[in-house]
Amino acid sequence: MKNQLINSTCIKTNNWQNVFRILLGSFMVYAGTGHLLWLRSEFVAQVPTWLPLNTDFVVLASGIVEIILGLSMIFSGKYKIIAGLALGVFYVLIFPGNISQYINQIDAFGLDTDRARFIRLFFQPVLIIWALWSTGVFCAMFNKNRQ
Repeated sequence: MKNQLINSTCIKTNNWQNVFRILLGSFMVYAGTGHLLWLRSEFVAQVPTWLPLNTDFVVLASGIVEIILGLSMIFSGKYKIIAGLALGVFYVLIFPGNISQYINQIDAFGLDTDRARFIRLFFQPVLIIWALWSTGVFCAMFNKNRQ
């Protein structure tokens, strides 16, 4: 299946998809850099308390991963489907941090009410869809059955 997705005839994306892919990639590079520098304490608040790892390590490691994924979204070329899938999986993996922030009522990134933290939960699926759509994953998945 992996080869079918990569070799799909839908590998070409339109201008809107390319703009949104580069925009999302740029956002990820910015966020990842923030993990390493000026937003570190905010991101520490996102790490679930049940995670058995040093929170500072998690923030630094996820920052590095975000930079790599962001650069992949921008520069991956014919491998953009893999970049989109990887970023989508990453968003799924970090979602427990958002749930933890809501459940434990942790203030970070201006999310200082239960309502704001709850609304934030609905943006994760949007990011997942954005990553998959902007890299042509949906086109590749749905067209593989027609080939």
